[in-house]
Amino acid sequence: MSLIPFLLVGLLGSVHCVGMCGGIVSAFSVTSRRRVIPIAPMAAAQMAMPQSAVFADVMRVTAYNAGRLTSYATAGAIAGGLAQSLSALSFMSSLQAILYLLANLMLVALGLYLMNAWQGLTRLEAAGRGLWSRLQPLTKQLLPADSFGKALALGGLWGWVPCGMVYSVLMSAMLAGSAVQGAVVMFAFGVGTLPALLVMGLFGAQLQRVLHHRHVRMASGIIVLLFGILGLYRTAHGMTPAWLEAICVTSSSPSFHWGH
Repeated sequence: MSLIPFLLVGLLGSVHCVGMCGGIVSAFSVTSRRRVIPIAPMAAAQMAMPQSAVFADVMRVTAYNAGRLTSYATAGAIAGGLAQSLSALSFMSSLQAILYLLANLMLVALGLYLMNAWQGLTRLEAAGRGLWSRLQPLTKQLLPADSFGKALALGGLWGWVPCGMVYSVLMSAMLAGSAVQGAVVMFAFGVGTLPALLVMGLFGAQLQRVLHHRHVRMASGIIVLLFGILGLYRTAHGMTPAWLEAICVTSSSPSFHWGH
């Protein structure tokens, strides 16, 4: 149950993912000018390509997303393991409380960002560009992503692209209690983003138009915003009803016991 919030944040926040990953997906091409990941409707793609080619395209889309989720889980393991190693320090309980507060404030910011009501989250993404500036040149060597291995490696690199939504869940991964639990939190979040990005790999620009529609962004933003507000409510009031416990963004209790 504690993983449901991360799945939902990934699912609703995939509106943002499509915007960030749409460019790289549309760049998957081969010298024959056939799209590795078709951007036409599947019916049209099947008419233009033999069944084996369609299957190969689906496998490359899957490989790309598998690489991306592996990077998310790795980041979660690092965050969870780092926090666990510091858990014996006297100031750790105060730091946990601050991280929990920040994690929910980040969800509020993400909700407002998805609603196009506030763009402050982009400043946080700018802070992560140092690492990305070192990884981005490697992506050029993997294009065109015309094989399973290249698509897998490209997804693994793309999982480190600066993303405020990823950072917000990463703070919760730090509260998970261990490297393994941190990895599970980030993996659950990544699984939530899969439906939109897998379908985008098959329908491309058409899905982008749907997910960028104002009503879709507003609805997704409002729900993510409510997650953050409910988390802040839990922080302020301590123990909460079971239904609120199930949808808060961290499995840690307000008392912040490790290993929960």
